[in-house]
Amino acid sequence: MVDAAVVGRLGVVPLAGLGAASSVLLTAAGIFVFLAYGTTSVVARQYGAGSRRGALELGVGGVWLAGGLGVLAGLAVGVGARPLAEGFSSSPAALDRAVTYLRLSAIGLPAMLLVLAATGILRGLQDTRTPLVVATAGFGANAVLSVVLVLGLDTGIAGAAWGTVIAQWGMALALLVVVLRGGRAVGASLRPHVGRVVGAALDGLPLLVRTLALRAVILLTVAAAASFGDVPLASYQVTTTIWSLLVFALDALAIAGQALTGAQLGSGDAKGARAATTLMVRWGVWGGVALGAVVLALHRVLPALFTDDPAVRSAIAAGLVVVALGQPLAGYVFVIDGVLIGAGDGRWLAWSMTPVPVAYLPVVLLARAVGGDHGPEAAVVTLWVAFTVFMAVRGLFMARRIRGDAWAVTGAQRSSRA
Repeated sequence: MVDAAVVGRLGVVPLAGLGAASSVLLTAAGIFVFLAYGTTSVVARQYGAGSRRGALELGVGGVWLAGGLGVLAGLAVGVGARPLAEGFSSSPAALDRAVTYLRLSAIGLPAMLLVLAATGILRGLQDTRTPLVVATAGFGANAVLSVVLVLGLDTGIAGAAWGTVIAQWGMALALLVVVLRGGRAVGASLRPHVGRVVGAALDGLPLLVRTLALRAVILLTVAAAASFGDVPLASYQVTTTIWSLLVFALDALAIAGQALTGAQLGSGDAKGARAATTLMVRWGVWGGVALGAVVLALHRVLPALFTDDPAVRSAIAAGLVVVALGQPLAGYVFVIDGVLIGAGDGRWLAWSMTPVPVAYLPVVLLARAVGGDHGPEAAVVTLWVAFTVFMAVRGLFMARRIRGDAWAVTGAQRSSRA
């Protein structure tokens, strides 16, 4: 949000460029979110079964995997910045800004994946305070650096990228120190172990498939926004940024679902896991109602934080109405997703999401056809309506799964039969 607010002061074109670059970066980092989610699940099960050393050794395997994948992802994004950004850019000028941001931000990708893996370990150990402190310090530093570099030193969109990179590496180093100290305290092996690294990769594969399908839906929506021009893309970028903030707020409950479900199933308490799920779903829905009400009340105030352009402000405000109305549904979906990830139900999550992008394509094409001829406001609104339809379908699938018992497998490791 800070990058969007700061870059938005530079004009519509830089903001549109940030939107294109963010789509690529969030995909590059997002497809590896299993490093946090999958690690939380396996570590929590070991923790619930009483093996802190085993939990840390499995978690460290994920850290080594994150380092290797991060270097590869950073190289791919840095070298392929221009072709990667072309599909999401609304104009040549916006593309140039996106390429600049991407090439610099690629330096921070390894750090971001290390943050995901280390955070997953700590969550699995039921420690959410340390990630909170590190995240607050890291993103606080990012905010200060972005303002100083972009607005103070006039470095443009490159300054926003450098601020993020510095903050990401600071967060990664801080979390790794905590994890390494914890491992040494219980005598866990911290060296790279081929079996554990490969195991982390295999455990994360179903979640990778699930995340790729989800990112495909998001990227289809961004591509449709880019086809409308700079103003709709810039507007959609801001609404997506605000939606992402709301996602992180509601995802806190999903993360609780991952950690608590894994620990309870690891200790053999399936009944406790189901009771906690019922409580967290209730919190998710009402949390969504509360957040939606706040956004709805401020939907005409928030756009002024990101841009001075009247057309962009108007389109942002219109899109935020749909975003606000969809928050209770989002809260429900995110909590159930977290519970199933914590239960290690990655295979079901993978196959249930795989056909979704294909089914979503005609929906987003219809939204593009309907919204394209009625101005930026209609364009942004129709895209968010299409995305909300996707969330509703996803919620129906999850509601059916959670009502059954197949997901609630107990033990220190999830049985292969599940």
